[in-house]
Amino acid sequence: MANILDIRRRIRSVTNTRQITKAMKMVSAAKLRRAQDRALAARPYAQMLSNVLKSLVSRAEIYDPETGEPRHPLLAHRPENRILLIVVTGDKGLAGAFNTNILKAATRFLESKHGKNIEIEAVGRKGRDFLKRRFKAAKPREKDSQAAPAITIVGEQVGVLQKVEYSFASELAENIIKRYTEQEIDAVYLVYNEFKSVIAQRLVVEKVLPIEHVGETEIAQYEGMTQEQKKEAIEAAKGAGVRLRPADTTAADAVAAKFGTAQVDYIYEQPTGELFSALLPKYVTIQIFHGLLESVAAEHAARMTAMDSATNNATDMIDSLTLAMNRVRQAKITKEIIEIVSGAAAAS
Repeated sequence: MANILDIRRRIRSVTNTRQITKAMKMVSAAKLRRAQDRALAARPYAQMLSNVLKSLVSRAEIYDPETGEPRHPLLAHRPENRILLIVVTGDKGLAGAFNTNILKAATRFLESKHGKNIEIEAVGRKGRDFLKRRFKAAKPREKDSQAAPAITIVGEQVGVLQKVEYSFASELAENIIKRYTEQEIDAVYLVYNEFKSVIAQRLVVEKVLPIEHVGETEIAQYEGMTQEQKKEAIEAAKGAGVRLRPADTTAADAVAAKFGTAQVDYIYEQPTGELFSALLPKYVTIQIFHGLLESVAAEHAARMTAMDSATNNATDMIDSLTLAMNRVRQAKITKEIIEIVSGAAAAS
């Protein structure tokens, strides 16, 4: 049995660890509130952009009346032989199963596309490290070369999630759009953690290109939170000042939706077809930007929950060690009393 000094030393160590995990929980809660506000602030622009495009769809000839083929290359459908998968994870750990679950979802998607030529764009250090251990980096090859189907890493983005900038999403989307337009890839999917609130989030594999319906996201795979995970998130959010439910924007969304559904003949400065072609790439950009913002918010929520659980476990461990220390102390005192009584009885 450990002596009292060893137990006290361990209690002191666990107490220091609890102070660190409690501080990390509050830091993550503060970052989560800011991430929620950023994601919410970007929503009106995305909503209005979708509504403008919906309005243009009804006024512009986006499909050739003779062949039925789309006039814009981002609407063109091709057999999915070459796929680009964007995997968004975190740069840091101590977030519970956040990164692991995203990588599991990405692995399931790769298994479902077995036999296809898949290229991976890794956003986040954790995903980059995991994927580099399993798959090789892409090598330059001829555009028309007939290589065997393979899974390769074509890009890695580390450190960009500390503060998500629209310029990064725009640059990434521009490269993707260029490759899709030149038919280097046939489809683009985005794997990330969709975040609405602490208790309303899910892992999704979202199809970015080709665009099926403007304003509607096409989800290839998804996995929601379990009741146990929701319960842990609610406990972690208590006293942290974090909203449990998403902000109610129903009224603002209804007002914005009127632009796309109102029976009004809008007069645009540019021809409607030209305007539609110019705005469609921005629609792809805002989809990627929103995915990055929500993934960052989900990571902070996961870290807040994980640190809350660690703090509670440290408290339980301190209670258990204190009880063990009291038992050792009691046994030591009892032994000393027995020795004194035995010595007194022997002397008499």
